[in-house]
Amino acid sequence: MNKTEEFSKHINEGYFCKGDSIIIGGGILDNEPVPDTFVKIPLKTLNRHGLIAGATGTGKTKTIQVLSEQLSEAGIPVLMMDIKGDFSGIAKEGEEKTFITERHTKINLPYTVSKFPVELLTLSKQNGVRLRATISEFGPVLFSRILDLNDTQAGVIAIIFKYCDDNKMPLLDLKDIKKVLNYITEEGKEEITKEYGKISTSTTGTILRKIIELEQQDADLFFGEKSFEIDDLMRIDESGKGYINIIRLTDIQDKPKLFSTFMLSLLAEIYQQIPEQGDTGRPELVIFIDEAHLIFKEASNALLEQIETIVKLIRSKGIGIYFITQNPMDVPSGILAQLGLKIQHALRAFTANDRKAIKQTADNYPISSYYNTSEVLTSLGIGEALITALNEKGIPTPLVATMLRAPMSRMDILTETEIQEINNKSKLVKKYSELIDRESAYELLNKKISSIEQAEIAQKEAASNSKKTTSKTTPSTSGTIEKSVIKVLTSATFIRGVFGVLSKVLRK
Repeated sequence: MNKTEEFSKHINEGYFCKGDSIIIGGGILDNEPVPDTFVKIPLKTLNRHGLIAGATGTGKTKTIQVLSEQLSEAGIPVLMMDIKGDFSGIAKEGEEKTFITERHTKINLPYTVSKFPVELLTLSKQNGVRLRATISEFGPVLFSRILDLNDTQAGVIAIIFKYCDDNKMPLLDLKDIKKVLNYITEEGKEEITKEYGKISTSTTGTILRKIIELEQQDADLFFGEKSFEIDDLMRIDESGKGYINIIRLTDIQDKPKLFSTFMLSLLAEIYQQIPEQGDTGRPELVIFIDEAHLIFKEASNALLEQIETIVKLIRSKGIGIYFITQNPMDVPSGILAQLGLKIQHALRAFTANDRKAIKQTADNYPISSYYNTSEVLTSLGIGEALITALNEKGIPTPLVATMLRAPMSRMDILTETEIQEINNKSKLVKKYSELIDRESAYELLNKKISSIEQAEIAQKEAASNSKKTTSKTTPSTSGTIEKSVIKVLTSATFIRGVFGVLSKVLRK
């Protein structure tokens, strides 16, 4: 058995699957693809998360497209973060071109074209299914961590949530929580102090500034109703394909706070709502987070801990999360350790720091007798990657340089007309297009403040009327005395008495 045959046997045994799996490409040895050496990923381990990394232009986008297509074909829904606007073409069939068929011939894998069911979602004013969530759905702990509050400030947020719960005041959007913050330091200060303790105005001022910072990144478009229902991400079309839900994020690349806020709330909501799955043999939903460094870029330690906790726990719900970034070092080590599938495209060594990063990256992969990992990392071509996964028993598979299969759908974006056609047919666009602004904390507190002001006005008017009555009473009393004196002086009894005294004086 020669080296190529040994390699083929080694890879096919290492990636053998008894159950359902997806094929993402064929093995490469000495820069040449080896036919019938397929890299298979078991469906049952796709909830163990993953990493897709590599320099710009090495093929990460097409890898995500391939994985999404294979998952959809297997009836597994996908949620995809589209930062650069690259993925909408999945909704249309690809085109069979010579370079694609040649690639597939080299690895002996048939190629067909296909399209997939797509929903276009948005956090902003772009066309698509509007994604929203309420402040209440975040809860005090998560909301505090998003704002990066200290313990004292987080305690104030907890009091706000408790006060609103006690008084049946829904916290739906940012204007609600801003109104409550103003109320507890002004009109309602005495009430809050009596019921929940004294709150410093400097603390509420700091919280308000952080909310305004979030608001400046257009978070007010995200907070509100109608809240997006997680079940709408889990749909299968009439042909049995899982929906690929593409969140169009092209206009929030410079708003990392909004992006991380959305991602954390989404993961928390999915974790809370989806029941434990046990060993079902396949994931319920797979999430691809492109430009993952945006989540971690401005995240506080508390926020990173929250994300790490959710990543650890959410796989038991049958959810797989895949982070896409240029350098694996962009992902915190605690999260990187949780990622079972690693697809590493080429890295470029232009500087000493680049070479150091390549060495660190190579150290994260299993040792292979067929590759010098550091060298392979810099010599991979476009559409090639080093791959290691978990087999059906959860054991890491052999490291393999892989020629990835080509996407079956269009490898380009949709036109505006095509995007509009998808949105026009979407049931979800109609469902979430309505902006609901029901009575919440903002309106209820305005009414309460108005009632307080009216009561104060009424009290002042009553006091004013009381003073007027008192001042009128004083001259009225003196007039009554004068009238009484006159009445006495002119009374018959008094006159008779006076004349009696005069008679006695005259007799003398």
